[in-house]
Amino acid sequence: MTTALNASAPLTALQVMQDAPVIPVIVLNDVAHAVPMARALVAGGVRMLEVTLRTPQALACIEAIARAVPEAVVGAGTVRCKADAQAAANAGARFAVSPGYTSAVGQACRDVGLALLPGVATGSEIMMAQEDGFTELKFFPAMQAGGPAMLKAWSGPFFDVRFCPTGGVSLQNAADFLALPNVVCVGGSWLVPADALAHSDWARITQLAADTRVLRST
Repeated sequence: MTTALNASAPLTALQVMQDAPVIPVIVLNDVAHAVPMARALVAGGVRMLEVTLRTPQALACIEAIARAVPEAVVGAGTVRCKADAQAAANAGARFAVSPGYTSAVGQACRDVGLALLPGVATGSEIMMAQEDGFTELKFFPAMQAGGPAMLKAWSGPFFDVRFCPTGGVSLQNAADFLALPNVVCVGGSWLVPADALAHSDWARITQLAADTRVLRST
């Protein structure tokens, strides 16, 4: 866990990325799991929590975490439009992660005060995001779009961009990404396995979060 964050001050995407080696990508189907899961991750040293807007319960889960776990910083993933950004902000999210990038999504997040990690998979998408002022980006889907080799290739023309690779990233390959100078953190779903949620195995989630500390890139 790094420095304290002012709950009333706007976050930057870089703050979100620098807080821990891994941002957990979380899919929740039961609101009752949200608070104990968040507490388990925080106990393991992970407080930037991306709850994806992939289930009908996602916004209620974000709201529950924002209300009951002030030590966590909850964000919304799978933000695809202005309505998603507004709903996430209303629920208490402090950052957003998108699977791709459009100027409309970028502006919507700025309008509601959400730090945004826009998703990119090509050089053209990086240039579009940069034109709108975004230099901290999510590389997605990371393994399918070229993995560490693609990020190495981008380090020349996009020397001023920093990435959070997500998609196919695991404990086994995370260090390969984090060793790259243009990678600040990775995103991964392995910190919150579906079976651990189903069995309320919060101790396992805490341990999985704690295990990521060894991944911190130097």
